[in-house]
Amino acid sequence: MTEFIRKIVPNSKDDILAGITVSLAMIPEVVAFAFVAQIDPLVALSGAFIIGLITAIFGGRPGLISGAAGAVAVIFVHMISEGHSKGMLFDVPIENMGYFYLLGAVILMGLIQILAGVFKLGRFVRLIPHPVMMGFVNGLAIVIFLAQVRMFSHKKLEVTAEGVKKYINIPMEGIELYTMIGLVLLTMGIIWLLPKLTTKIPAALTAILVTTGVVVFGGLDVSTVGSYIIEGGGTGLKGEFPTPNTELWQNLPFNLDTLKFILPYAFLAASVGLIESLMTMNLVDELTETRGNGNRECVAQGAGNILSGLFGGTGGCGMIGQTVININAGGRGRLSGIMMALTLLTFILFTDKYIEQVPIAALVGVMFMMVIETFAWSSFRILRKIPKADAFVLIVVSAVTVFFDLAIAVFVGVIISALVFAWENATKIRARKRMKEDGTKIYEIWGPLFFGSISAFNEKFDVKNDPENVEIDFVESRISDHSALEAIFTLVNKYEAEGKTIKLKHLSEECKELLYKASPKFHEVIVEDIDDPRYHLAANPENFPKSLSEYKL
Repeated sequence: MTEFIRKIVPNSKDDILAGITVSLAMIPEVVAFAFVAQIDPLVALSGAFIIGLITAIFGGRPGLISGAAGAVAVIFVHMISEGHSKGMLFDVPIENMGYFYLLGAVILMGLIQILAGVFKLGRFVRLIPHPVMMGFVNGLAIVIFLAQVRMFSHKKLEVTAEGVKKYINIPMEGIELYTMIGLVLLTMGIIWLLPKLTTKIPAALTAILVTTGVVVFGGLDVSTVGSYIIEGGGTGLKGEFPTPNTELWQNLPFNLDTLKFILPYAFLAASVGLIESLMTMNLVDELTETRGNGNRECVAQGAGNILSGLFGGTGGCGMIGQTVININAGGRGRLSGIMMALTLLTFILFTDKYIEQVPIAALVGVMFMMVIETFAWSSFRILRKIPKADAFVLIVVSAVTVFFDLAIAVFVGVIISALVFAWENATKIRARKRMKEDGTKIYEIWGPLFFGSISAFNEKFDVKNDPENVEIDFVESRISDHSALEAIFTLVNKYEAEGKTIKLKHLSEECKELLYKASPKFHEVIVEDIDDPRYHLAANPENFPKSLSEYKL
């Protein structure tokens, strides 16, 4: 505990102010996601508090902000609606059964994420190429921008003829629209100008307070956090301290059917949550020039989701928008995330009436500035300078993030990058041929030997017309996978079928071990007692020059 306190003290002022700013920016986004998932906004806010607190204390990336994110919320929409129709326990109908399935899925989601951390899957985020990362950031910035544009409208609840509830957006018009635009520009102007005058006052928090003051004391009739919640069907921010949800165990049937129903949603939500969290962690690493612990973050995210589900909250993950706001506001340590969670809880318990007066325009202005900061504007400048394949990946990942989903975008980007890498390396296999004085033909192999280069590798050999003795030298090549081993095995069999002698030289130790396991005859084919010619000087101290004069240039 002493070590933990020592680490959070140095930047405490900036962390506290950044945490308060982020908590204000968190509310409308979390509430909007609650409307999407058709759950009570207080359920989402409780989840944001629990997940944010747990990950801030135990996560692998100080400064990363977690909460009830939309990327996770949208996955559960269909499950919740279908869960309502399954609301029967012992032939007795249960009201709001989809909510209990949601809690069960969130707990299972957390367990999956903890297993990902235990098995150290978090390190694989380091394999994500930079164009994918840049495309992810750009796409997410566009998504957040479009979400803020929707705030220039009113939500209206409609019930279809089939009894299905849905929210529609009615665009603002006239004075209301112009007032909204003016307040957004005021907020953005303060955030842009204040740091040029002083850095001792947090720009985003100051902008929110000033804009709120203009609305309250000016008596302006604009959309606020309170009206936004009510328009969406909520009753307000006033809530209670989260406690264990005992109704979950009473109403949720614990059987194989329930597991089969919630497992696909839980697995997808766990995957999306970890991808967004780890990608956000990577972004913070770049912004702060430090390095987080991906596996520890996986475990913390999982623990946060399990507790959230047990206490009646929804699932969540790292939130890039709020994280960037936190970093830009000076939040660097764990205290910023802790402060965000505690401030959010304070809003729910004690200051709901004050927070409900904050104009949506102030929060939209903060998010717009965050979008400007997040978007990688340099990508326009470098598109023509980087390889065409990387430029294509950047654009595709951005587009898929906007039109489909973050997780799909990352998978698509990684797959395209991997295929491009495999194709380019498949063309790099070379074979230099020469003859020894005794008539032995030598093939010197250059380049990586793997599944993509097997065809080109096989084309290098003329089994029927080669002499009786053949040597294949792998000194400039490395065997990468099972396909390469199989190609070598097949090639040896072809030469032996023609009655010719073949020897393999300079194979890696791993490759030799696998070939020996594949067939005992490789003990006769592989040449063991031979040194790598590139390192013969280092291997024999007698060859070291005694002085600089012994070097022959």
